[in-house]
Amino acid sequence: MKVLKKILRVALAGNPNVGKTSILNHLAGTTLKVGNWPGVTVEKREGKATYKDYTLILIDLPGIYTLEPVSEDELIAYRFLTEESPDVIVNVIETPNMERDLLLTAQFLELGMPMVIVLNMMDEAQKLGIEIDTQRLEGLLGIKVVKTNGRTGLGVKEILSAVIETYEKGIKPKEVRYSEEMEKILDALREEASESKHQLIKKLLSYREHAQKLERLYGKPAYHIIRDNRFAFVHGLYNEVVKRKAITSMDITSLLDKFLLHPYLGMTIFLLVMFALFKVSFDFSKPFMDWLDGFLNGFVSPFVRIELEKLGVENWVVRFISEALIGGVGFVLTFTPLIATIYLLLSFLEFTGYLPRIAFLMDRFMHRLGLHGKSLIPLLLGFGCNVPAIVATRTMESRRDKLLVITMIPFMSCPARLVVFSFFAITFFSHPVLVIFSLYLLGILVAFFTAILLKKVAFKGGLDHFVMELPPYRLPTLKLLLRIVWVYLKDFLYRAGTLIFAVSVLIWLSLNLPPGVKTTQDSLAGRFGKLITPIFEPIGITDWRISTSLVPAFLAREIVLSSMATIYSVEKEETKEFLPLQEAKKQVYALKDAAEEAFSSLINPLPKTFEVSEEHNTLRAAITKSMSGASALSFMIFILIYTSCLGTVAVMWREAGRGFALGFLIYSFVMAWIVSFLVYRIGSLV
Repeated sequence: MKVLKKILRVALAGNPNVGKTSILNHLAGTTLKVGNWPGVTVEKREGKATYKDYTLILIDLPGIYTLEPVSEDELIAYRFLTEESPDVIVNVIETPNMERDLLLTAQFLELGMPMVIVLNMMDEAQKLGIEIDTQRLEGLLGIKVVKTNGRTGLGVKEILSAVIETYEKGIKPKEVRYSEEMEKILDALREEASESKHQLIKKLLSYREHAQKLERLYGKPAYHIIRDNRFAFVHGLYNEVVKRKAITSMDITSLLDKFLLHPYLGMTIFLLVMFALFKVSFDFSKPFMDWLDGFLNGFVSPFVRIELEKLGVENWVVRFISEALIGGVGFVLTFTPLIATIYLLLSFLEFTGYLPRIAFLMDRFMHRLGLHGKSLIPLLLGFGCNVPAIVATRTMESRRDKLLVITMIPFMSCPARLVVFSFFAITFFSHPVLVIFSLYLLGILVAFFTAILLKKVAFKGGLDHFVMELPPYRLPTLKLLLRIVWVYLKDFLYRAGTLIFAVSVLIWLSLNLPPGVKTTQDSLAGRFGKLITPIFEPIGITDWRISTSLVPAFLAREIVLSSMATIYSVEKEETKEFLPLQEAKKQVYALKDAAEEAFSSLINPLPKTFEVSEEHNTLRAAITKSMSGASALSFMIFILIYTSCLGTVAVMWREAGRGFALGFLIYSFVMAWIVSFLVYRIGSLV
């Protein structure tokens, strides 16, 4: 008979950037999953580990500085610890900054809950000449202490045995003792022997009569007196257990910061890093994205179609499976190389310690725009692809900032829109470069207008000010980075991917129903396009074929042109004999070519992301009969402002909630229509 393992809930808690995530990755491995805390946009990491007869549910609490909640992160951590009562708290401390971190530890000790202290980054502490007497620390606090190196995983597994021992023996920390006068007042407030120091301090601050007694003794507010007592406790504890050797050489962090945080040199390095991040992310992933698209739609889809036809399956069902289902899966999977590459690079920047320094470097400039420094990175990534840019907002602590940036990102023109802009600008205007540049600039202006509008209406009040942590530079292991990338990739596929797949199938159905429909004009999408044409007539779009092309364009903006070519009947689908063995060989060679192109892009200094090929010459002649220069410009502006694509809506839904995503969808449509209307009317008069 199988013995059921006992389940323990373990909270990983500590200051920001102390290495909790690295430790969780080593403990949880592939069981790690990423989500949001209920009702908020704060990221939640959770994983499982087994040890002896126990299954440990490991919950990574947001990095905080205090249990007196002010920010959303602090409120989440406080409520979890006080209301959900985990079996054991694992307090992770950054050993090189131990005295600072012990201030939060003192508040954990006040809770009186079973607890284990993890002294992380011991290798860095040793380099700085810091030695910790762990036996003395255990004796003073009455709890288990474990030394670890979160980067390499050294000592991490010992946390599990310490947690189990703490739970089985019911080990709780010794009671924290403060000044004699304060202890007398706290003892007077005790009604039950089981009341913790934390509960007594809450009472003290709530009962003005007792608080005033303390204030009269010290001549300052009760809160400040409590804080001073914690400082004194921490300072004494630190000096009891820590010894420092004299280090004369400058550590690597101070040396690098002289360059990376320099007001001029640091900005230059930042621009180069951002250029490299942007170029590598998109140029490296694009060949693999194209190969995945070709493999699924050019090999798997026709192969499945042929096999189903051999079985005598009805033609419409064959097309639904080979085109809608496989095409939908392919559309989702084409995002994975880009998501994986961007998260690999962002995780590397974060774990090396450079990402927080970018926020610090850009903070003053972004404050002028009403945002924090971290907002800049997702906005820049938006020019490459809006989907991973929105995913990248997970690194932002403030919910207000995160939602503001999420609403700005879709207005940053991605290469998919550049394909459409190039076609129409070259077709209708004598100075296409000026037109395209103006569209990019307009997108940025609309983004900041949207942010200002939201700050006036939905997010009133000033910036949430917080101290930015600048952790020491460290080199993460490749295993750790790949594990984190896999966690985020799984999360994207499970959550956003399912929505993208479902809607892509619905769009295919709209283009191919009723069964047996021969032309787009007779399909549900064609009928819908004719139905909505009156809505677009005031902005210069009077041809149902153009408005119908917006239906499949919701999948991805670059589909606009191929859809128009099909609807205008200027491009016919070529049919050729499909030989599975030969096609399979082609796919192998295509993958080899994709890998060569991807890796060769790393040594090419110029980005290829914005290169646009000249195609659809036949379509140009047909489209000029349906549109004028003013209506073409209006159409481009609508494509620019109206939510960029299905993938963007899906990740916005995932990161900010269904209501927010649908609300933004409506807002972007209305904004796109208004701006397009004004431009068309003015353009018609010129």
